[in-house]
Amino acid sequence: MDLRIFTEPQQGASYDDQLAVAKATEELGFDAFFRSDHYLRMGDGDAQPGPTDSWTTLAGLARETSRIRLGTLVSSATFRHPGVLAIQVAQVDQMSGGRVELGLGAGWFAQEHAAYGIPFPEKRFGLLTEQLELITGLWSTPAGEHYDFAGEHYTLKHSPALPKPVQSPVPIIVGGSGPKRTPALAAKYAAEFNMSFPAPADVEGRVKTVRAACEEAGRDPSTLVFSVAQVLCAGRDDAEVARRAAAIGRDVSEVRAVGFAGTPTAVVDRIGSYRELGVTRVYLQVLDLHDLDHLELVASEVASQLG
Repeated sequence: MDLRIFTEPQQGASYDDQLAVAKATEELGFDAFFRSDHYLRMGDGDAQPGPTDSWTTLAGLARETSRIRLGTLVSSATFRHPGVLAIQVAQVDQMSGGRVELGLGAGWFAQEHAAYGIPFPEKRFGLLTEQLELITGLWSTPAGEHYDFAGEHYTLKHSPALPKPVQSPVPIIVGGSGPKRTPALAAKYAAEFNMSFPAPADVEGRVKTVRAACEEAGRDPSTLVFSVAQVLCAGRDDAEVARRAAAIGRDVSEVRAVGFAGTPTAVVDRIGSYRELGVTRVYLQVLDLHDLDHLELVASEVASQLG
């Protein structure tokens, strides 16, 4: 089971805060450091120090780390022209020596778009669909050849399709709860299908739906990684769990019900329940980026039990 650290820097984290977590992620043996791609804090609280751009941040971390995978969960198709995003991701992949993964979604948080003057069209699934085709098309175009694309939303003419990422292909992550269109996109373009904050009872059905989409597309479902992201709130005893829940403004009973929460044994049991459904990767959503002892606890007492 891959254990990945997943952060939400828009809630109040500087680059240095993220760097400290990324370094701890690497030193403690976790598989990857991922971050959200948002420009506005959600909920009440101090908005300082303000947003950090995900791909600018990952470029810095690419040069400050040597082993862990790096990526977004997920970048919004509304934020960047896909030609620009293809260049950014390819460059960061080069800077990291081939450790980047691209999570890409349609975007949903209208308020952050209004706050920074970013267009937020009512219908965005078409943007996402074309971006996946366009980005993968740019990266897969043989060196020395050119790439053209004509869609409803984007047009590329005689593109040199450069730069190329180190990886061929860069793993792409698609997620969502839609019953048809999203599973079809995952089956066609993704290396991984992610379920972010699902009700535990819903996971089995989503896995079956996506596997069926793979079979319909003529793809072996075993070639697609299934992953789950949930909040992390672990402690050696109930008091420590309650303290960490309070620190992130969450109700302790709620995080126990849906998250990777409780004692190390409880967290192992929750992860194990997902593994039985075909999930082989989990994203531990870390909301208090200053509590590095939290990561040490999981590395020493959860990861060791998972084998």
